[in-house]
This record gives sequence, structure tokens and C-alpha cells, in this order.
Amino acid sequence: MARKTGKIVLAYSGGLDTSIILKWLQETYGCEVVTFTADLGQGEELEPARAKAAMLGVRDIRIVDLREEFVRDFVFPMLRANALYEGQYLLGSSIARPLISKHLVAIAREVGADAVAHGSTGKGNDQVRFELAVNALAPSLEVIAPWRQWNIRSRTELLAYAEKHGIPVPSDKRGEAPFSIDANLLHTSTEGKILEDPAEIAPDYIYQRTVDPVDAPDVPETVTIGFKHGDPVSVNGALMTPAALLTELNRLGGRHGVGRLDLVENRFIGMKSRGVYETPGGTILLAAHRGMESITLDRAAAHLKDEIMPRYAELIYNGFWFAPEREMLQALIDHSQAFVSGEVTVRLYKGSAAVIARTSPSSLYSADLVTFEESAVAYDHHDAQGFIRLNGLRLRSWAARNALSPASS
Repeated sequence: MARKTGKIVLAYSGGLDTSIILKWLQETYGCEVVTFTADLGQGEELEPARAKAAMLGVRDIRIVDLREEFVRDFVFPMLRANALYEGQYLLGSSIARPLISKHLVAIAREVGADAVAHGSTGKGNDQVRFELAVNALAPSLEVIAPWRQWNIRSRTELLAYAEKHGIPVPSDKRGEAPFSIDANLLHTSTEGKILEDPAEIAPDYIYQRTVDPVDAPDVPETVTIGFKHGDPVSVNGALMTPAALLTELNRLGGRHGVGRLDLVENRFIGMKSRGVYETPGGTILLAAHRGMESITLDRAAAHLKDEIMPRYAELIYNGFWFAPEREMLQALIDHSQAFVSGEVTVRLYKGSAAVIARTSPSSLYSADLVTFEESAVAYDHHDAQGFIRLNGLRLRSWAARNALSPASS
């Protein structure tokens, strides 16, 4: 028996699963359910979600355009860190969850709800991300996770429940379960079905926003990205809002097959999973941002950023965006970006995004210092002899000790 709840706010996609969850919440808790649908640039019409919620008796339907906030306040801060989970994944799903949770909590407070609900399954990472975010933002709110609570145990039972309650079931979902797809302005991810066998090659038809690199144009294309304090602000000289900029880079990258990734990753909850990701704009931005940092960051600062990046990426992947340690790392990262401004040119060709030029008014690069020709900058080559000798002191001591030690014979 569910405990008495006055009002629930549901993170609602408008798809079959969350529509079933919506009906189940109404039936199980006997209370008003408010639906919240986030427009994160997933590339699909969201009005059908409004119509379906209304058909299911929802009076308070929220559809909120979060595209600019998503890119400005979540994607860009993450890109300042050059974040990659397990060295490859650009965290497209992970970074969307704290934003959805933030607005889920805000709406719950606005309408006086006792609980929020999500449609994540009991095997995935998203349940952790949503609930840790709610814990951090509104610890008194109850979180309802139907996939962990109801007695529906199979897809057949799920479809039977839908038909019993008059929830439309698309014809393509009556048979084999579809791929699990997540999309937003940063990426598209595809999981399930044939992809559950890592030995199987992903079929071409699953890709949605990138052409096969083999079929990409035979002529490369260059794009110049302007940065200000670590954030991209322009494409080919045209100033753009964060969402518009990422949309344009997605278009350019997708045309050249940039940003495909077939990955077996380690989920936070303990299992391995395989996903196919498409992140064209994000891949271009990562390359460009690192190119910008290469001439504007001090060596030790750049290396320190690279050392903390895996920890920072893991915090986002595991759902700790609102945790104090992530905020502490963000402060360090953001401090490093004060002089990361200028322009980077990237060449797009057959799936690659390669930096080919970079310039900055705050560059630390000195052509006079590194030139092989005569330089106007004072540099005494003899200084290198003492530098090398001092750095080699411990190695000479180590080698001498080893030569005398019986253990070395």
C-alpha cells in the first residue's frame, strides 16, 4: 500500500513507458499528478506529450524550453574541464539529469507536491542521478520510482496494462522491445537489442545525427570557433547563443561523420553496458577547447586539470553534480579559464575533428623562444646543462646504489 501523497510531479517524456507510469501513479496513489517535460533539444515535437497527458486527465502540464540553460549552465561548465568518462564518453545523458532534477524540484515546490517521480529502470544509472540530485536539492521530497515498486514484470504485462487503461501503443512497440534512445542537444545514445552483445557490429540504421564517415564528403571543411574565458561564443566569426552554437556544430559535425563512439562502459551500479553515442558538436568543441588551452594555460595548470578531469567526469557520471566536491572542482576549473580566449580552427574530415590553427591575445606561446633561428629573446643554451644535471642527480644516485646492491646481480 502506497503511503498517502497529496500531489506528485512526474518527469514525463510523453512516451509509452512514462504514460503507463503516469496512469499507474494516478491509480496507485489516488492523487493529482503534474507532468513536467523538458525540452533539451531532443529533436522531436513535444506537443504530442501535452496531448497525451491531457488525454490521461492531467490538468497541470508543464513543457519547459531548457535548451539555452542546458548548454550554458551544464554543458559548457563540463566542457571547461574537458570531461570524458573513462577517457571516451562525453557524458551527454549524465549532464542532462541534474538540470531535469532541478526543474522537477522547482515545480514540486511551486505546486506544493509531496513527491516527484521518474521513469528510470532499476538497472540503470539514471535512477541514481535523479535521486541523488533530489536528495541534494530537496531532501524532504519523496522520490517515487515505479520500475522498482510495481508488480509489472514483463513487456507483455506492460502492454496489457496500457491497453487496459486506453493508453495508445504504437504498432512498432507491440513486438520486440525498441532500442533505448536518449537524445538532447549534446548527444544521442542508443542501447539495447543487438547492441547488448558487444561482439555484434552496430547496424548503420541506428545512427541518427551523423553520416557514416565512409560516406562523408571527400573534401574537408574547416570551422573556426571563438572562445571567451573558456566558453565558445562564435562560429566562423558569427556570435551565437550557447544552444544555437551547439546546434550549428552538430550540423557541421554530423555532415562529416564526427563524434561517433561505440563504448562498453562501467555503470555506477556495478554492471558493464554497451552504448553507441553520437556527439558531433561536443566532439568538435572538446578538440577546439583543448587547442585553445594549449596556448593559454601554463604547463602545470594544464597538467593539474588533466589529473583532476577523470574524478570530475566520474562525479558527473555517477550523479554528483550538486555535491560539494564537484562544486569545489568546478571553482578550480573555472579559475583556470580566465585567459582561455581566442580562436581555434578545426578541420572536419571523414569522422575526424583536428585542430589546425589557434590564436589568442593571451597566448603564452613565444615564437622567439622556440625558433631554431636566431632569437631576440635572451635564452642561454648553457642553462640547460645545469637543469639536466640537477634533474639527473637522483637518477645517478639511484643507479650507483643499484650497481652496488646484491639484489641487482
